[in-house]
Amino acid sequence: MSNSDSTAAAPARASTEFTHRQILTILGGLMMGMFLAALDQTIMATATRTIADDLHGFDIQAWATTAFLITSTISTPLYGKLSDLYGRRPFFLFAIGIFIVGSFLCGLSQNMYELAAFRAIQGIGAGGLMSLALAIIGDIVPPRERAKYQGYFLAVFGTASVLGPILGGFFAGADSILWVDGWRWVFYLNVPIGIAAMVVVARVLHLPHQRVDHRIDWPGAVALIVGLVPLLTIAEQGRTWGWDSGRAFLCYIIGAIGLVAFVLAERAYGDEALLPIRLFRNRTIAVGATSSTILGMAMFGGLMTVPLYLQIVKGSSATAAGLQMIPFVFGIMSGSIISGQLIARTGRYRIFPIIGSTLMVASLALFATIGADTPLWRVMLIMVLMGLGLGGNMQPMITAVQNAVSPREIGVATSSVTFFRSMGGTLGTAVFLSVLFNVLPGKISGAFQQAQGTPEFQQALAANPAQAQTLQQATGGDALSDTSFLNRLSDVVAHPFKVGFSDGIQVVFLLALAVMVIGLIVVFFLPEIPLSMRSAQQQRADDILAAENSMGVPGEVGAGPLTDDEIHSPDSTKSR
Repeated sequence: MSNSDSTAAAPARASTEFTHRQILTILGGLMMGMFLAALDQTIMATATRTIADDLHGFDIQAWATTAFLITSTISTPLYGKLSDLYGRRPFFLFAIGIFIVGSFLCGLSQNMYELAAFRAIQGIGAGGLMSLALAIIGDIVPPRERAKYQGYFLAVFGTASVLGPILGGFFAGADSILWVDGWRWVFYLNVPIGIAAMVVVARVLHLPHQRVDHRIDWPGAVALIVGLVPLLTIAEQGRTWGWDSGRAFLCYIIGAIGLVAFVLAERAYGDEALLPIRLFRNRTIAVGATSSTILGMAMFGGLMTVPLYLQIVKGSSATAAGLQMIPFVFGIMSGSIISGQLIARTGRYRIFPIIGSTLMVASLALFATIGADTPLWRVMLIMVLMGLGLGGNMQPMITAVQNAVSPREIGVATSSVTFFRSMGGTLGTAVFLSVLFNVLPGKISGAFQQAQGTPEFQQALAANPAQAQTLQQATGGDALSDTSFLNRLSDVVAHPFKVGFSDGIQVVFLLALAVMVIGLIVVFFLPEIPLSMRSAQQQRADDILAAENSMGVPGEVGAGPLTDDEIHSPDSTKSR
């Protein structure tokens, strides 16, 4: 290469480099957008019961969660593909905007069906907040440094995990705030935060993007919707409907037809497909998708029982249970930060998902030993261990996947991993909840039968005969639909129920442990590819420069990052 060529190439590359300060500025906007989705989930965890009671829909409250989950899961790969083609910024702003609209409408809900419909709108926005934020970081930060910055995102989730239960409990517990039902502020709170996030993102997120016109894989998108909506619905509602009911079989059939149509559409569209099948021939992508599915099952399926354990067995309120989960959040943040720093220093990432999965296996095995009398501090230590495992697993896997694909496919690759993790979480939650509620009646009945022969239990019932009537009514079939009766029982009389509940939870953790062992085996197949020292933007600039040089077009010297107007101009690729 001649000196003149080198001179031209250097500025072109430099123009796509971002300083640490610029990266932190962009991170600020991304974190505000992600904070919306994270806070919404943690607030809803403590406020759902109050909302459902006020809207007279406690028995159908799962639809509000199901609707949100369906739309957020399906929209995730759409955001990834479309942002690869047309740029991240407009779609990230769209995701925030639609989330704001959905939140405002949720606050206006008059019944549970309206809330479910408006939560579906929210989910459309939430689907892009996480995947696009990770993709944008992939655009501006080299893979070797990427995990270090991604740790900031987990700080957002940590903050939301602390603030969410407190705010949810506060709003749900207030009859009215400014003449509006207290629980409605759970949704209205998102509006000012979202507007502020849009302003920040609009001001700081200016990424160069060369628009590439492609066919949009609408057949694949429609087929994905047809396939996933009934399958996610039966995953959430199967326990209520019955897994072998007529409605369940209808969902199975429609879902199978949709998935077959989706595969055919992806094969027909090739590289322009929503989820290009070619990507999954890449071993890193295949391992990442499989591992993320299993991790989602073990994480969501296993951890969703911990708040139940804290509330029912340990007697914590919903708000207190949320705060008692802070050690878990601390573990995730620590695991992510440590792994990110070590990846940046060593350039190696494969070992961290292996260590993380090993810690997950160990923590699930320990969770399977907790009982009604296990000290709370011991449970919290196990939470830290599981958090370290998750933190050392999730972010390095994202880094590995982004490093293994072309810069033009970072969006679809990132959203694929997020998509499969969400699918795994849905499947794990549905299966493990079904198992839990199937084994609980027998476990609780056995614990009461064993306790009835003890003098302490008999003396407690004799001292307060009203407890026997309460216990008989509760165990007659309503015990698992309303556990508030435990508050009317003495500790001795309530203890067998807690023992039976703990025994049921142990079964769930053993099942999650078996799933995670498979996940540990899968991550051993993850290849170690040297991490690039250039960001996706720099690689794209080099590719464009190489293509121009091969055609005899001189490189652009000192151009600097394109502005939004130039990005969308038909002359955006010409010299300025």
